[in-house]
Amino acid sequence: MDRLAAQLSFITEIDRLKGVLRQNRVLRGERRENSAEHGWQLAVMAIVLAEHANEPIDVARVVRMTLLHDLVEIDAGDTFVYDTVAREAQAAVEAAAAERIFGLLPADQAAEFRALWDEFESFATPESRFAKALDRLAPVMLNCASEGVAWRSHGVGADRVLGLNARIAEGSQALWDAARAMIEEAVRQGHLSS
Repeated sequence: MDRLAAQLSFITEIDRLKGVLRQNRVLRGERRENSAEHGWQLAVMAIVLAEHANEPIDVARVVRMTLLHDLVEIDAGDTFVYDTVAREAQAAVEAAAAERIFGLLPADQAAEFRALWDEFESFATPESRFAKALDRLAPVMLNCASEGVAWRSHGVGADRVLGLNARIAEGSQALWDAARAMIEEAVRQGHLSS
């Protein structure tokens, strides 16, 4: 029963992720997306887009990474990806959050989930590179669909969007080509400053 109690405690705790708001707007732009929605979207993207990975990947592993990678935001909050100063400070806060949140689980699951989180952060495996590519692609897609509302509200220009998201190519060249085309179209439509 102690194992089950720990697992249920973890599941209850992660519900808090639904309250962590991101800078991106949902498709029609009427509200900000939350981090739980983001993880769900990445998991579905992993299943649908797996064939576009640069290297063979274990899709189930990628799905698990995408569902777990932002749980640390329960404690650390979401950091706007274009805020480089805040992103640098965020690493230690997120590591402490990973320790606490995954530590709610039984030891074997805590170690397994923490290892998946560390792998995602490492960008060192085909799975982590593809998962990170999806993590970067989703906000580009949402910004393009919402007429660049988050980009415009933060004064982010095309050079920063292209520069920050170029690593998509390390996980999937095809997805980077698609993202670059979306970004160029956003500039043409005036949704992103050149």
